[in-house]
Amino acid sequence: MPDRPHYRMHRPPWWPENQPWPPERGRYRHSPFFRRLGCFFGVFSFLVFIIFVLLVALILRLLFQGNYNNLLQLATPLGLVALVLAIVIVMVTVRSVRRISAPLDDMLEAARRVATGDYSARVAEKGTPEVRSLTRAFNNMASRLHQADEQRRNLLADATHELLTPLTVVQGNLEGMLDGVYPADETNLRGLLDETNILSHLVEDLRTLALAESGALQLKKETTDLLPFLRDITNVFQAQASSAGVTITVNMATDLPLVEIDPSRMRQVFANLLANDLRYSPAGSTIWLTGESDGKNILLAVQDDGPGVSPDDLPHIFERFYKSTDSGGMGLGLAIAKHLVEAHGGSLTAENAPVRGTIFRISLPITA
Repeated sequence: MPDRPHYRMHRPPWWPENQPWPPERGRYRHSPFFRRLGCFFGVFSFLVFIIFVLLVALILRLLFQGNYNNLLQLATPLGLVALVLAIVIVMVTVRSVRRISAPLDDMLEAARRVATGDYSARVAEKGTPEVRSLTRAFNNMASRLHQADEQRRNLLADATHELLTPLTVVQGNLEGMLDGVYPADETNLRGLLDETNILSHLVEDLRTLALAESGALQLKKETTDLLPFLRDITNVFQAQASSAGVTITVNMATDLPLVEIDPSRMRQVFANLLANDLRYSPAGSTIWLTGESDGKNILLAVQDDGPGVSPDDLPHIFERFYKSTDSGGMGLGLAIAKHLVEAHGGSLTAENAPVRGTIFRISLPITA
């Protein structure tokens, strides 16, 4: 049997501009589900009422056998009452159906849009309190999905951009060596090794950030005394600080309570903060690490004597890949530090000092 010829349906000139063409199968053929369900309920209630009226009529007929005058006198007011009651039932049913079915139908349509990837779908809050609560929950869910989708797209674009730069350098140098433009000597090969190290560091940062954001990061916590822990970290940066003419000072009480932390991850946090402070601290300045206890938490602070953060940049410095105009990093260090601290049940914030510099404040819960 030959196949039926396929004819392409062209959009008619009278079709609304804001409606897709061709229309979805069955979309304009059926009335909304919840409205049909409400109509069925209304018809069912009306039939039950008719049956009830017939039963009452039958009972009255049995009670007034042979006395039709009294039955007729009683039937007239009862009929009027039944008619009024039927009208009231119909009106109440219609209003209830409209209040409940309309927002539910809107929500069903919005759910279809979300299922197709349109996370901008929202439903107006109307109807009964229960329906309003359901609508509010749906809108919050759609908003979170939209935000997660935007973050995924931004992360993909930013990661592609950051990975592309060192890959382009490696590819260009390798092509130059193959063409004889650059010699394959130790200097050029070491430069390629440095670029691969940048790639490896970026991939590891992305992996750590993804695990921390998803809550899948595994912490190997140990009971730790923060004073010797922080002194060990600052000793690693002393050579870099001395070459930049910057002093790193640890000023903490010796009797601070112990904390449960993953030493490797928290070392990464303070390394990111100190590297950031050294980048912006002028020669002759000091970076202070201070700590105290409020009874429930250890309150740490890392403060530099640099120019501070622009008020426009300050709310965004913990966002991944966010870089100010004078930033030389990849924009991942502070984002990773914040997520690592939060994975320990603490918090990391930033503020500009009253006179000069930036203060990073870390709060960690005290071990019970």
